Amino acid sequence: MPPAHPFDDDKLREECGVFGLIGSADAANFVALGLHALQHRGQEAGGIVSYEPSQGFNSARRFGYVRDNFTSQSLMQTLPGSLAIGHVRYSTSGSKGPTQIRDVQPFFGEFSMGGAAIAHNGNITNADALRRELIERGSIFQSSSDSECIIHLMARSLQRDIPSRMEDALRRVEGAFSVVAMTRTKLIGVRDPLGVRPLVLGRVGDAWALASETCALDIIGAEYVREIEPGEMVVINEKDGVQSHRPFRPQRPRFCIFEHVYFSRPDSIIGSRSVYETRRQIGVELAKEAPVDADLVCPVPDSGTPAAIGFAHQSGIPYGMGIVRNQYMGRTFIEPTEQIRNMGVRLKLNVNRALIEGKRVILVDDSVVRGTTSRKIKEMILDAGAAEVHFRIASPPTAWPCFYGVDTPQREKLLAATMSEDEMREHLQVDSLRFISLDGLYRAVGEAKGRDAASPQYCDACFSGEYPVEPSDQIEKGFQLKTAAE
Repeated sequence: MPPAHPFDDDKLREECGVFGLIGSADAANFVALGLHALQHRGQEAGGIVSYEPSQGFNSARRFGYVRDNFTSQSLMQTLPGSLAIGHVRYSTSGSKGPTQIRDVQPFFGEFSMGGAAIAHNGNITNADALRRELIERGSIFQSSSDSECIIHLMARSLQRDIPSRMEDALRRVEGAFSVVAMTRTKLIGVRDPLGVRPLVLGRVGDAWALASETCALDIIGAEYVREIEPGEMVVINEKDGVQSHRPFRPQRPRFCIFEHVYFSRPDSIIGSRSVYETRRQIGVELAKEAPVDADLVCPVPDSGTPAAIGFAHQSGIPYGMGIVRNQYMGRTFIEPTEQIRNMGVRLKLNVNRALIEGKRVILVDDSVVRGTTSRKIKEMILDAGAAEVHFRIASPPTAWPCFYGVDTPQREKLLAATMSEDEMREHLQVDSLRFISLDGLYRAVGEAKGRDAASPQYCDACFSGEYPVEPSDQIEKGFQLKTAAE
């Protein structure tokens, strides 16, 4: 598996997408389609587990894209049955050799009352402590994934059925989790009490589906029924349909606000709101907060496009595709030498010189992480003859790492952790740089009064440094939480 393209290294990356289906023949085929729609949430590897009564559980785990693996008829024939779950993932470190296929989900465990498979989106913030405890008590881990802790906790539970064992296990877990799991007869979905990561329920004919996003329901022609609520567990079988349980103490939800900004696909629905419309509204708010005299509003494709459309509409400045994305680039197709790495952004993006030349250009992007890509794009725009370059960013400064299922650089590598907005502008060498305010972002997602500082409506730790669940493993390793002075 070749390394990720250099352009992708300067973006925050969701680490997982999950999908499950019960009640239709060849369920694994539906799961493969759902995972294809969720490919943006994880592009390193994918896996599917299915169950068929005469053959039992079957699984396939592969590195690479869904389209390159789970479209093979010979492979899909090994995954029969009317019940299946699947997972796509990014890994955060290490080489992609065959020894690491053990880290690819779903994970499977055989219990006294039968087998169960589990796929997890999110991150367990006390996984190190749980792993130490479980190993001391005799558990033998097969992977380096924090998600495997859930299987071992289930194995040690004294409950008499698998859903109850899962409840037991998840009560010990801290952090963020949206889980899709299966037994021989049941499809199970669970969200953590804060509902940090997404999970939705859909129906196609007599079958039920669980997915990270509604766009994965669309691809199989499923009707979107509702979100799985924060702290809810649903247990679905073909006879009784959907049964809802509440295994956790109720808490005020803190859904990840960055799902609205970047992670989710623009054609998905979150909390009855169109992701596209929210991103367009972010652009509107940004134009109100940070106007600038210019000739052209240009998105950094593709994630900056809806915000750029909103900015152009609000400001009255013409919108134009000043940067064109090579849709067929994918990953680096030749050995990534230093020369090729330096060409990285140009391999994926090209400037529309005829549109840019002589213009004062507003570039709208979703975020600035390390700033390396922003500098290269700025240089490309100036090389094409732009008179001025102004950056407008559709999120507040990303100054803190995420510990809830997002691959984030160490804090010292985040540009906003060590620089003010003016210092970042000088570092990027642009004519102006402005980020949307945290209140402006909250208004764009539908909170008319902005952010409730006493009790925030979303998880915005990557911007505010206020973590709704204490990252105990990271603190143990020396991570410093935000002080009152900050």
